Amino acid sequence: MGQSRFEDVAKRYYQPLYQFALSLTHTASEAADMTQQAFYLWATKGHQLRDDSRVKTWLFTTLHREFLRVRRQERRFPHYELEDGCIELPSVEPLMADTLDATRVLQALARLPAAYEVPITLFYLEQHSYKEIADILGIPVGTVQSRIARGKNHLQRMLRPLAPPLAESSRERR
Repeated sequence: MGQSRFEDVAKRYYQPLYQFALSLTHTASEAADMTQQAFYLWATKGHQLRDDSRVKTWLFTTLHREFLRVRRQERRFPHYELEDGCIELPSVEPLMADTLDATRVLQALARLPAAYEVPITLFYLEQHSYKEIADILGIPVGTVQSRIARGKNHLQRMLRPLAPPLAESSRERR
């Protein structure tokens, strides 16, 4: 691949690709690493792509696959940092729990199956259209719509407060 072609692709797609990575990782350093990895893969394998109109989709798909690969690796081999030998983790005060709603939603989003997490992230956090999401993920628009709907249902179930057990209320009536 010629250097000018690579530079043209990097100039055109770096910012949107970085924004997508940031929406997935929620940290600037990790997003930058993933964006760099996507462009590295483009530099080494991009010459295999025959249709220049598919460059954007190829880059977004590659970054998404890299994100999934890293997350699978992190689940298998979690990283823990211990500062000053202190193993205790701070507890969260009950009154602070109300302020953690956004964190709770993002954590629930991260627990969704990837088939739902990515379309929801692209639609709600990155504000891509259904068509753009379909192009990025290489799936039909109808599949994007159903994955977003199913993902929202999963999120609602995860975030719904637990109801009191039914057995207790039936004992009270006896």
